[in-house]
Amino acid sequence: MPELPDVLLYIESLKPRILNQTLERVRLASPFVVRSVTPAISAIHNRNLRGLRRMGKQIIFEFDDDLFLVVHLMIAGRFQWKEPGAKIPGKLGLAAFDFPSGTLLLTEAGSKKRASLHLVQGEQALVPFDRGALEVLDSSFEDFRRALMRENHTLKRSLTDPRLFSGIGNAYSDEILHRARLSPMKLTSKLGEEEITRLHKAVKSTLTGWIERLRREAGAQFPSKVTAFRAEMAVHGRYGEPCPDCGSPVQRIVYAENECNYCPTCQTEGRLLADRAMSRLLKQDWPRSLDEWEERRKV
Repeated sequence: MPELPDVLLYIESLKPRILNQTLERVRLASPFVVRSVTPAISAIHNRNLRGLRRMGKQIIFEFDDDLFLVVHLMIAGRFQWKEPGAKIPGKLGLAAFDFPSGTLLLTEAGSKKRASLHLVQGEQALVPFDRGALEVLDSSFEDFRRALMRENHTLKRSLTDPRLFSGIGNAYSDEILHRARLSPMKLTSKLGEEEITRLHKAVKSTLTGWIERLRREAGAQFPSKVTAFRAEMAVHGRYGEPCPDCGSPVQRIVYAENECNYCPTCQTEGRLLADRAMSRLLKQDWPRSLDEWEERRKV
């Protein structure tokens, strides 16, 4: 799922291309992508685009007459920038937004179509889309601490909770916790002040670092490779590969449709965190440490 750095890059890339231009029309390949009823999507045809902003992982397109298009890319939704009047891709295409300067395509890979468009009128109509989460890049330590300690959850769950922290998802939470040298399964209630300080710094430095990296990679081009798995990441999506800091093999916990990646040496004092499904299956045979895991791999 595109997270804060990716969404910011989309917005920064779109502004010079479509801001203050007229949206000529919206073409829909899948009518189900529009989740609102009134106003009709045609209400933004021939309207001037006055603003673009982020709300969590959502992108808000602001048009004349106080009309707002809320775009949520979910897991597999992506934007493509093409020449004016570009054809909507057959299998992946959901919608096309035609501007004088070009066409913005909304696509989604996979069979589960979760990306959505909501058209609403008036700032007040945006309130239901705002989870009230903390904007971490601008946060003070006290605001961060307050949000973190609001509920007692694991660090992984807290960082990815859209009610607590804005724009952080599965990928960047792994990277943040690795940089902070904290276990993803540690409860927020068990954190000391020094650990909270370390986590706050890691959140800001990780997200800022990736924003700058993505800007450099894209340059003046429209971002075409928005992905949750990047070779330069320390642990996310790198199960079994060496940690760039200590060389230990990266481990993971698989749950539902997500996975949590971590380095046992850097983050959990060498202990392996139990994967629910596998630990139930193996019971007492589940390895308790990295050394034990390595020995079983050899056997």
